[in-house]
Amino acid sequence: MPMAESFNKRELQKKREQKKQEKQKRKEERKASGRDSFDDMIAYVDENGVITNTPPDPTNKLEVGIESIAISTPKKEDVEDPVLEGRVDYFNPDKGFGFIKQTDNMNKYFFHISSAPTLIAEGNMVTFELERGPKGMNAVRIAVKK
Repeated sequence: MPMAESFNKRELQKKREQKKQEKQKRKEERKASGRDSFDDMIAYVDENGVITNTPPDPTNKLEVGIESIAISTPKKEDVEDPVLEGRVDYFNPDKGFGFIKQTDNMNKYFFHISSAPTLIAEGNMVTFELERGPKGMNAVRIAVKK
């Protein structure tokens, strides 16, 4: 014996069918009106960076020489690190580190004994280079000035 459909079930099915038909009708109306087509959504950027809805004119094309295109940044070895001057502001020989105060702008830089000569002491005038360390810029390749 087949189960009879309840009143609610038939009503829900009718509503679903009606929504489906309305959706199909709206879809056909959109197609007929030509709105919301892909061509309406395309935007172009002109040579001045302004967004327009007209495609660019191919006769205004600017030729770019392949030599003028920069592909990469210059290598690090092409740029020399400047040699800076400073004074040893603090040095702890037991722990093997210290700070150098740069003479021209008074910035302080950390240094480790492995980057310094063995006879370095507080108050020495030194030359050094900078290198990025885990906690900021560090003084490296330190030499005591005579």
